Amino acid sequence: MRPRVVSLVPSLTEAVAATAPGLLVGVTDWCTHPADLAAARIGGTKNPDVAAITALAPDLVIANEEENRAPDLAALRAAGLDVLVTEIRTLEQAFAELVRVLTVGCGLPRPRWLDEAEAAWAALPAPPGDPRPAVVPIWRRPWMVLGSDTFAGDLLARLGVRNVYADHAERYP
Repeated sequence: MRPRVVSLVPSLTEAVAATAPGLLVGVTDWCTHPADLAAARIGGTKNPDVAAITALAPDLVIANEEENRAPDLAALRAAGLDVLVTEIRTLEQAFAELVRVLTVGCGLPRPRWLDEAEAAWAALPAPPGDPRPAVVPIWRRPWMVLGSDTFAGDLLARLGVRNVYADHAERYP
């Protein structure tokens, strides 16, 4: 039997949809890809409708420690739902978490697209010259920038960009 999955993370929604779209029974309002995804909308990443998710009776809820709020995840667990929470700070961790979500959580075989993605990153040549400095705004009201220990920061470094705030004490100052 195929599991019924609710995704609270747009990027993970895309990964599941690319691999086995029929598994997704619920996704956030921010899950816009693929555009034709046929799944119930269950609110936002920061304000999911716990009652609506519970009513869908999913076998698994996919979440992320950074994207989703701990009280919402606790409420889903208290409702008896299995919640798989990912943590992604580096490219290697992203690949490992995708494997965990897709193969362990969803019970799928490892998808070929994941092997192709890993191979593409492994084949990427070292960037030429000195890293280019950058400040990366990620939010406004209040303004926030990319800081230390983030997935985006890891990707930028691999592409030859030096995040000016990479050594900041906060992840998103």
